[in-house]
Amino acid sequence: MGVDWFPLWLSLRVACLATLFVLTVGTLLAYLLSHKAFLGKNFIDSLITLPLVLPPTVLGYYLLVLVGRASPLGHLYEAVFGSPLVFTWQAAVVAAFLHSAPIYIKAARAILETVDYRYEWAAHSLGASEWRTFWRVTLPLAWRGLSSLATLSFARSLGDFGVTIMVAGNIPGRTQTLSVAIYDAVESGNGRLARILVLVVSCAALALLWPGARLSAPSERLARGSRTHPPA
Repeated sequence: MGVDWFPLWLSLRVACLATLFVLTVGTLLAYLLSHKAFLGKNFIDSLITLPLVLPPTVLGYYLLVLVGRASPLGHLYEAVFGSPLVFTWQAAVVAAFLHSAPIYIKAARAILETVDYRYEWAAHSLGASEWRTFWRVTLPLAWRGLSSLATLSFARSLGDFGVTIMVAGNIPGRTQTLSVAIYDAVESGNGRLARILVLVVSCAALALLWPGARLSAPSERLARGSRTHPPA
């Protein structure tokens, strides 16, 4: 009996879209938290951290309430797209975003805070707007760290299970992602399929994380070199 590769292709599609949303929304939020002072900043930071400590089933329940057919967002989505959001592959994208965005935003904020503010001040003094400074100065200085975080976000989006099964369900050929397919294979006693899928997702995650480690390797080598050969 052949292996159904639909969960793999669906998971790749979901992870790509979720990572795209994480990079756009997450980088903007990380920039605001690292460069701006405003009322409620600590509350927003705590709200972003909350998904990291709550059980996935709790997050899934909150998401069901937030985007379900009875909610205002659910009504709006159904009015625009003509169908409900829950128990669709689009809901899996939302779940993967919720799973990967918090850790990206927290780490991206730390990276953006390490950017030498003197370069940003110099750009402002030369007449560059804040938006232009962000694109031409801040992002180029932080791109290595943010790129490494992007690979981590993709890997986390690829492997989400708890929130996905709550809001997208387990519908073969429609919403069954790779992690859900592994759970289904184990529950049905199909050990061969479970081993194949586990090996695939493990290799995919390793292939994604390796470039991220390579991105941070030069700075690590410089740091080791400075410790090994102190200046005279």
